[in-house]
This record gives sequence, structure tokens and C-alpha cells, in this order.
Amino acid sequence: MTPEHPSADADRAPVVALLGTLDTKGAEYAWLRERLAEAGCAVVLVDAGVRPPAGAVPDIDRAAVAAAAGADVERLGAAGDRGAAVAAMAEGAASVLTELHGRGRLDAVLAVGGSGGSAIAARAVRELPIGLPKLIVSTMASGDVAPYVGAKDVAIMYSVVDIAGVNRVSRLVLGNAVAAVAGMARAHAAPRPAAGEDRPLVAASMFGVTTPAVESARARLEELGYEVLVFHATGAGGRALESLAASGLLHGVLDLTTTELADELVGGVLSAGPDRLTAAGRAGLPQVVAPGALDMVNFGPRGTVPEPFAGRLLYVHNPTVTLMRTTAAEMAELGRLAGAKLRAATGPTSVFWPRRGVSALDADGQPFQDRAADDACFAALSEELAGSPVELVPLDLHINDQRFAAAMADRLHALIGAER
Repeated sequence: MTPEHPSADADRAPVVALLGTLDTKGAEYAWLRERLAEAGCAVVLVDAGVRPPAGAVPDIDRAAVAAAAGADVERLGAAGDRGAAVAAMAEGAASVLTELHGRGRLDAVLAVGGSGGSAIAARAVRELPIGLPKLIVSTMASGDVAPYVGAKDVAIMYSVVDIAGVNRVSRLVLGNAVAAVAGMARAHAAPRPAAGEDRPLVAASMFGVTTPAVESARARLEELGYEVLVFHATGAGGRALESLAASGLLHGVLDLTTTELADELVGGVLSAGPDRLTAAGRAGLPQVVAPGALDMVNFGPRGTVPEPFAGRLLYVHNPTVTLMRTTAAEMAELGRLAGAKLRAATGPTSVFWPRRGVSALDADGQPFQDRAADDACFAALSEELAGSPVELVPLDLHINDQRFAAAMADRLHALIGAER
């Protein structure tokens, strides 16, 4: 049974969902629940284990979590397939947390565990909105946390010791986690002013070599009455932009910096995955797109550049970033790829093309200046978009020219106005 909602008035206690596998971590979760209650939080304890809990009685039991994923918890336990059990309970936990949030009784989520518990928690919080506090204390947090964080605002804390009992070290770490999540939950539950929240929301993509353009475009859009969210095109930034475009919160997208497409195609380190440049189109959002920084592929320090690229045109951007110029053949493929994605868009779409260079390094006299390569991309893009409703606007300007940025911003404003 799901506990009754706490009072919805401004004085209600903030609600924290504790999510974990109580068959192996029951005692730890009982301790966490007591500390959260002492901190003034209402707690909903959700059991994502497949075997009977030990040391704690959940508010939402394992059978309900499994059922939310269309599974039977007893069968999951009897099957002995840990991977399948983790996947099913993660899906069920995601449904439970989403339902709690939809009913207005969720201000934060706290989970602790090893690889399995962290995987369940990471999946469970993925559907929750940006801004709702999500904290995972994990034994896996000292390595690559991308699988757990993804493109969401998940806070992750290293447990230092295994989550195996409450001892003098884990008490300190878990105590800090309780204090952190209680504070975040309290802030989330507090009434907040709505000033500015009525402004239409627009997302923009930016890289260091396109910063002047995005800054100019943002200033113009803010002048026109928009709130602009800027995403750094580093892979995670592109995935976050795509996620937000699919969320229904945006009124439009100024995708000026599509450089992550080059990393995905060629094998750089800042790929946003194969779905980059698709979410706005699927959602029917007005979008204005440019080939910002398609002239480069990103790698780490110079010594990390793969051997097959040793003879290519490289530029050491800083000690940790080495850039490689895309060839004419790669640029042509990028033009075809971008065109195919954009012609599938269901909303109004414009592509602006800067004839004088696509990044700060592709300007006159700069190391990546290669008009033949840029022209190959434009030609392939034009061919792919021919006969489609996508508007293609070439301008005899550099991408970082203030006039180019203003033209993109004004066009997005017009598209949004037409849609509204």
C-alpha cells in the first residue's frame, strides 16, 4: 500500500523517497530513515529487492515495485537471474517514483548501494524532472559515473567503504548524504516565486569556438522576451539538450553548434550519440540549426589521438583537448547525415549556413580554414534537403559574426510566433 500523501500546504514536511534493496541493505536503510525523520523529513521507503526484506519494513514493498514493471517478484527471485531482476525492479521503481511525483508527494530521492543498487536507482530517477533532487551514494562513484548520471541532474557520492553495515566511516558518509538530501528536499518543497517563468523557453547549443555567436543570439532572444538555456556541446550537453527537447518544456531550439555529430561520425570523445539532432524534430518544435564547429573532432591530450589520425591536421586547443580538422569527405557525410535528420522533422525547421567559416578556427587565416571542405558539407546538405519543407539560408558571413547570430535568433522568433 502506498502511504497517504502528506499535507500539501506550505508547512508540510518535505518528502524523501528512500530507494534500495532491503534484502541486502535493510539495516542501512532503517538507519537512513531514522536520520531523515530526525532531520524533519517524511520518508517513503521503497523496496527494490527481490527477496524478503531484512531489518526494515518498506512503505512500498517489493511485490508492488515488481508489479509496476509487469513482473512477479517471487518468479524473479526464483529464476536466479540477477541481471533480469535488476532490470525489472529498476523499471518498476521508475514507475513508482514517477507516480509519487505525479501525485505531488516527492521532494527528493536518496539511494545507497553497490553496482546493482546504483543501476536500479539510476534507472529509477531517469524519468524524474530536472530540479527534483536525486542523490545516489555508491561504491561505483570513484570511476566512470556516466552510466548512472546520464544527462540528468543526478548527484553521486562515493561511499568510501562498502555499504555493508553502519560503521564509523559509513556513518560519516551516509550522515552527510542524509544532511544533503534533507536540505535539498526542504528547498524543493518550499514555495518559490514564479517570476520569469512565464517567458517562453529556448535551448541553444554552444562550444568555445562558437561562443560569440551564441552569446549574441542569446542576447537577442532575451531582448525578444525569451529565457535561453545554453548547453555546452560536449556529448553530455547534447544529450541533455535532446532530453529537454523531448520533455515538452521548450518552445524552440537554436541548435547553432552541432559539432557532436562530427565526433559521432569520426570517433571523437565528445559524441552525443546517434540520436543527436532528432528530438526537436520528433517533438515538432521550431528549430533553427547551423553547422557550428563541424570542422573539428575532439580528442584528449595530444598523445591520446588514435594512431590512424597521426597524419591529420591537428590543433592543440589546450593541454587536455586536441582538435582534428574534418576532411572534405567527412564534411560531405556530415551534410548528408544532418540533412536526413532535419528533413524528418515534424516542426518548422530552418538551417543557416555561414559561408565564411563554421567556427573560430575556420575563419580567414585560422588553422582550420578549408572552404572546399565546408562547401562539400553545404552541397551534400543542400542535396539532402532538396524538395523538403526545411528552409536553407546561406549567408556570406562567419558563424561568429553578430549579424549571423541575430538572423538566426530572429528567424527562430518568427517560427515560434507562427506556431503559437
